[in-house]
Amino acid sequence: MKFFVILVVFATYIFAADNTQKAVDESKSKIEIKNITNDKSKKSMEQWINAEFGLQPYRTNYLLPLAIANRTYQSHTPGEVFKDKEAEIQVSLKLRVASNLFDLHEKYYLSYTQHAFWQIYTQSAPFRESIYNPEAFVVFPISDKNSIFQMRSFKFAIAHESNGQPNTENNPIYNGFNLSKSINYVYATLRLQHKTIISDWTFMTPYLGSSDLTDNPDIMKYMGYTKVKFSYFYGENMFTFMLRGNIASQKGAIEATYSYPLMHSTYVYAKIFSGYMESLVDYNHYITKFAVGFSFSR
Repeated sequence: MKFFVILVVFATYIFAADNTQKAVDESKSKIEIKNITNDKSKKSMEQWINAEFGLQPYRTNYLLPLAIANRTYQSHTPGEVFKDKEAEIQVSLKLRVASNLFDLHEKYYLSYTQHAFWQIYTQSAPFRESIYNPEAFVVFPISDKNSIFQMRSFKFAIAHESNGQPNTENNPIYNGFNLSKSINYVYATLRLQHKTIISDWTFMTPYLGSSDLTDNPDIMKYMGYTKVKFSYFYGENMFTFMLRGNIASQKGAIEATYSYPLMHSTYVYAKIFSGYMESLVDYNHYITKFAVGFSFSR
């Protein structure tokens, strides 16, 4: 039954993605707008018919029905038992809200990413954790034609990341463990290109002092202040490699992914993660994990 649920979700997504360019919503297909004289009304109706409202993929959107860790996940809720196998789902979208305010061709965005860990292989199939990650950011394009690793853009972002759980520190049921985990941070990313290799060099730090780290005061020890990600395109194949860490604590994580197109906007997707902060609730637990499934953006 659980596999059936995953297959239904996946099939629905695939069907919708594969048919977006074939026909509009049948309930809207016969609506005529060519004789509408008010240009603003005509444009609004056209956007409504074509479902064009500016949302775009941000980070990779994926459904990974099988994710296997090197150890059993710890459950922080009494009576609930987790396994080392689960499913992963990530939905990530962005919306452009402004552009070129300083005549630098910059673009301003709002984004939302949700990353869920679903213990589909346990009896009650709960979500082990869902991470909510809204951002506001600006991207400045850079045209660099002289250096070997040519600069392509500079991004500055303000972000929040949390698991939406209540504070359980004073609840005796949880033995002093606080389910609530969150961080507010800013980061800057410089993007470079060398032929088919894209590299993103990122520096990140919390903001609002130490007060926003009360749920997890030592999180930067495991999250790290620096991150670099390489994306390599070879034919239709795409490989990525990410390295994140804190030099002082010598803790962090690495992640490698592979994707290959199957059909319109759908890719086979595989991911290997090893390190800290695979999820927020267990940010200080080291884990190695392999996951495979499908992505719907790159």
